[in-house]
Amino acid sequence: MRTTRDRIRHALLFEMFGLALIIPFGTVLFGLHASEMGVIGVGSAITAAAWNYVYNLGFDRVMQRWTGHTRKSLVLRVAHAVLFEAGLLLILMPPIAWYLGIGLVEAFVMDLAIAAFYVAYAFVFNLAYDRAFPLPGWGEVAAEPSR
Repeated sequence: MRTTRDRIRHALLFEMFGLALIIPFGTVLFGLHASEMGVIGVGSAITAAAWNYVYNLGFDRVMQRWTGHTRKSLVLRVAHAVLFEAGLLLILMPPIAWYLGIGLVEAFVMDLAIAAFYVAYAFVFNLAYDRAFPLPGWGEVAAEPSR
């Protein structure tokens, strides 16, 4: 399993690169002023960083208990990213609606567009992170017992 220090590095790098992408793209896509998108981006990043730590720690603990390791297959990586974003969507929707003075439906559509971006981004980022910072033994293929 990853250490606390590694999880903090992961969360910080994820949010820094995410903000560098989402603020300019979100400003154009949603027609917001850069400062508004910046507040949404930074507020979302702080919330997401906390959620990222809690979610990944819980996910890895469940994986460790169920499978004995934390290596994620392609299918599991996709499910991991989608479940993360679904939880974050529920957490962020009310504050976005309040801040922009819009309804929950409008906030949901906006949050859904941001979440769609982050699902793809999380998938690519996590694959790259796992390759850049592999855990010991990840290069070895575990022999599966035949049944």
